[in-house]
Amino acid sequence: MFNGAVAYIRANPKATLGLTTIVVVVAQVIALLLSLWPFAFSGDLTQSLDGDDPSTGAMVSWIASSLGSSLTTALSTILLSGLLTVVIGRSIFGAGITIGEAWRRLRPRLWALIAFTVLQALGALLLIGVVVGIIVGVAVAGNGWAAFFIGAPLVFALIIGLVYLAVMLAFTPSAIVLERRDIISAIKRSFSLIKGDIWRVLGIRLLAVLVAQLVAAAVAIPFTIGGQLMLGASAALATEILALVMLSVGAVVGQIITGPFSAGVIVLQYTDRRIRAEAFDLVLQTGAAAGPGAAPGSTDDLWLTGPR
Repeated sequence: MFNGAVAYIRANPKATLGLTTIVVVVAQVIALLLSLWPFAFSGDLTQSLDGDDPSTGAMVSWIASSLGSSLTTALSTILLSGLLTVVIGRSIFGAGITIGEAWRRLRPRLWALIAFTVLQALGALLLIGVVVGIIVGVAVAGNGWAAFFIGAPLVFALIIGLVYLAVMLAFTPSAIVLERRDIISAIKRSFSLIKGDIWRVLGIRLLAVLVAQLVAAAVAIPFTIGGQLMLGASAALATEILALVMLSVGAVVGQIITGPFSAGVIVLQYTDRRIRAEAFDLVLQTGAAAGPGAAPGSTDDLWLTGPR
């Protein structure tokens, strides 16, 4: 499966590495500008790095810019994941796709992807809020020990529940994009595909995340060391900004290398589950029979199944 994730990148580098580079660079530039603009003109960046207390205005600006930066990163992640899912969906049948065509295929499904991501985040926050509320309520009404004995198993159950839901919902974006399902139908589809094979899906996902994180960290080491040396060598505002830019470059390079790999593993897992549960390998043979000369988009409808 990991070999397949690398093979599709090598087969279509323009639509994988090129696409990832465009999205990641644009997102990182916007995030970096949002992080720097409140401080670059006020001088509060140097003041905060020197250990002085930042002004109230700087704190408000920093919070606003951090939220904007986080939102930009989240939207770019959703966009990149959806685009790469389209690319992989074609590559599995041996067909290529351009960046423009990938965008046209994703565009009708983008809002559904965003809505699902928001609902997933809100659901996780709701579960965390309920557990925190119970622990705080017990601590206020009783004592610290009662809160600990009740809170410890609740926190453990919360972690297990969040991991379980994250795994069971892992194929929802693939169902939204490739099968063109609505959010509710895609969620049910993900649960039905993963049910009975959760440990295998979880194990492969964890191993893929570990590999991607190790590769990204190794690639970013020179930029991280350079940025830290610059931060320690000079307190000049220009040097501080240049150091932050260097740290961002390291993050960009890591994402460009690992982003297509991570997306490929997810879609290949989704395909593998369909092969095991639905004999989807016969559909793959049908799609691949036309060969490289097949009309663009002729294999897209082969992913569809069931009511939408």
